Amino acid sequence: MANNQFEKYSSIPQEKFAFAAQGTNIHDQKLDTKPIGYFRDAFNRFKKNKASLVAAIIILLLVVYAIIGPFCFDPAYQEAYKTEIMLKNFKELPPRLAFMKGTGIWDGSKVEELTRTQLYHYEGLTAELGHEVIVDVVGEHTVTDLFGNEKTLYDVRLDQYYKIGVITKTMTYADYKAIQDWQVENGIQVIFPWVDSTNCPIFTSVPDYWFKCDQRGNPVLDDEGNFIPAYAKTGKDDYNSTRLANDPANNGERGWDYSKRGGAAGAYNYTVRLSAYNYFIYKFGYEPSFAFGTDSSGYDIFSRLASGARFSFILAIIVSVINLTIGALYGAIEGYYGGVVDIAMERFSDILSGVPFTVVTVLFQLHLAAKVGVVGSLIFAFVLTGWIGMASRVRMQFYRFKNQEYVLAARTLGASDWRIIWKHIFPNSLGTIITGSILVIPGVIFSETSLSYLGIINLDSATMSSVGTMLSLGQKVMTSSPHVVLFPALFIALLEISFNLFGNGLRDAFNPSLRGSEE
Repeated sequence: MANNQFEKYSSIPQEKFAFAAQGTNIHDQKLDTKPIGYFRDAFNRFKKNKASLVAAIIILLLVVYAIIGPFCFDPAYQEAYKTEIMLKNFKELPPRLAFMKGTGIWDGSKVEELTRTQLYHYEGLTAELGHEVIVDVVGEHTVTDLFGNEKTLYDVRLDQYYKIGVITKTMTYADYKAIQDWQVENGIQVIFPWVDSTNCPIFTSVPDYWFKCDQRGNPVLDDEGNFIPAYAKTGKDDYNSTRLANDPANNGERGWDYSKRGGAAGAYNYTVRLSAYNYFIYKFGYEPSFAFGTDSSGYDIFSRLASGARFSFILAIIVSVINLTIGALYGAIEGYYGGVVDIAMERFSDILSGVPFTVVTVLFQLHLAAKVGVVGSLIFAFVLTGWIGMASRVRMQFYRFKNQEYVLAARTLGASDWRIIWKHIFPNSLGTIITGSILVIPGVIFSETSLSYLGIINLDSATMSSVGTMLSLGQKVMTSSPHVVLFPALFIALLEISFNLFGNGLRDAFNPSLRGSEE
């Protein structure tokens, strides 16, 4: 009967029905692939976002630059600013790399428009110092002034490092003698003969002029068109070192004076004409060459920008950690308990969020900086309201997860509130919290840059500066020396764009809804 009923109601033949694996034990099969953890899965998805990956590499390079950059320059150069007025002549020098010499790019040269008198001036520098100040004469053109007079102007590419030319310096005999000994040992002429101002009237104001010239600085040339030396010959220079090749002393005659001696007998001082370029080599042991050039004060931009970047990163990380700690605790409490607790805590954070950040910073700089310092008061200003965004983000995540089934199960089993918060809800919110805390870093750096750019805070000193201060100072010479503002602006632009792309990739990677997904 049963078989007839089966055949009546089933279209499947009875012989098709049989026990599977009859008489054997069935076990779960072992997985062929390894389990992937939460962070490993997030990293795998992050790698697939090419833009975010490139941004992460750029951020890493900027951090490495900020760490090692300040150590890539001789500290003796910065220390010398306290005593060497000469270094002020090395201001606003364009970027220069030794292997780029003669290319017109990154070789320390710049095209300038010169009159014939100015061109004579730099030709004279080349003749005296032996440095090729004039790299190339690009062209010339004629202009007409307001009175209808025509004048020829020359477009000349000048080596800005050699262009510094000659400086004057007064020193003791010991310093004077030390340079003389160094010249003999190294074969580099640092001290050049003193000029008789009666033969070159303009010499008293421009020490570069060593040749006979008129009142306007135009040279008086010999019959062959060469410069005529206007060096002094008093024999009172106490000089006993290398001399120029055409010095009359080399032929047994009275030689040129290499200093102007002054002061009382036994305590003479010596005013000398020095090749600024060669004197730099004497002082520091290497030729002046700055990868990013120098700023308006003569500081090396490469190491100074790295110093400012390092300070910005450290400040941003400290602020991010503090705001993360305060915001996570505050947001977890108000999000978990809700109700009256949430309302009271939200109203308090609303009041704080209404206080303008700039006003807080100014007040702290005026009244708190004297006690805790400029940096300390700046950290207080960032922390006062900076944690509110993090607290709001954590609160929102807690409202999202606190009524989930696994949380209700934990509460039913008797888990305490703190265990539920830190063991069940907080880990699920970790991705959003990490993303938010990392994205605080570019915000802090940009705010600090803006404050120093506007002059609200001043972090500029002989040993370091801030990116904002460098931008502010570079703005004043943007047309004549664009490199002064270019590199700080490039740094902050790369940083902000990279962090934006990096944050987008990080947000997607830590999104729990995408866990285990494949593109």
